[in-house]
Amino acid sequence: MYETLTWQVDDDGIATLTLHRPDALNAFDLTMARELLQVFLTDARDDAVRAVVVTGAGRAFCAGMDLSADGNVFGLDESLAPTPEEFRAAYDEPPYADGVRDTGGKVTLAIHALPKPVIAAINGPAVGIGATMTLAMDLRLASTKARIGFVFGRLGIVPEACSTWFLPRIVGIQQALEWVYSAEILTAEQAHAGRLVRSVHEPDDLLPAAYELARSFVKDRSPVALGLAKQMLYRNGAAADPLEAHLTDSLAMFWTSIGDGKEGVAAFLEKRAPSFTGKASQLPRIV
Repeated sequence: MYETLTWQVDDDGIATLTLHRPDALNAFDLTMARELLQVFLTDARDDAVRAVVVTGAGRAFCAGMDLSADGNVFGLDESLAPTPEEFRAAYDEPPYADGVRDTGGKVTLAIHALPKPVIAAINGPAVGIGATMTLAMDLRLASTKARIGFVFGRLGIVPEACSTWFLPRIVGIQQALEWVYSAEILTAEQAHAGRLVRSVHEPDDLLPAAYELARSFVKDRSPVALGLAKQMLYRNGAAADPLEAHLTDSLAMFWTSIGDGKEGVAAFLEKRAPSFTGKASQLPRIV
């Protein structure tokens, strides 16, 4: 089905997305970008999918952008000269949509918008886009063999894939600046100490730990409540005033209280497991 990825969903709704270019250390190219967009905009939005675990085939997670392509390796149109005003006014239209927009950023926006848990199981080297794509995922677990690098300074380019929004929110501005300035390769232990990864595991234990975590998030949980909570935490954590949180959580509480919340309360009172019927594909609008 895919050239650069594999996609499997188990009986519990836990999907495994594997970056699958092992001979190239799963380097990111334009084909992988298109296929990742397909997964997160379509496959992962199927209501049968409850959570997604992302990992790499072979010994790497993702070695960054494939720099062997002809022409502009990032797929950008070097004949353009967009001003900020022109780009903002038409960023999703030709020629800017493909000629200027950051390819990795399109992918991370799609990951971020998925109303389900996404867990990175970083099994080996993850540098450049291999590191920044994980920032849009909700949690990161790392193998002891993982090596993570925000190495853009070595190439004379800048952090991409919306990472300047995600990284400071995950690790703090001081740590983010140090890692970007230094462009050093971090060990799994250094990434854990800097709060980039949740936990570090022996290689054989990494995927089982990620699956166990994913199942703990979705078993006996409402997909609607989970999806709304994800939206609220990301949005309100960056809001300027707590009133924004009050307005969104008021609407979210209203809609869940007359939806899956009724079943949740009944199950609690009757001391049984809930049977939620809400769908992540049908989240109520709260903004």
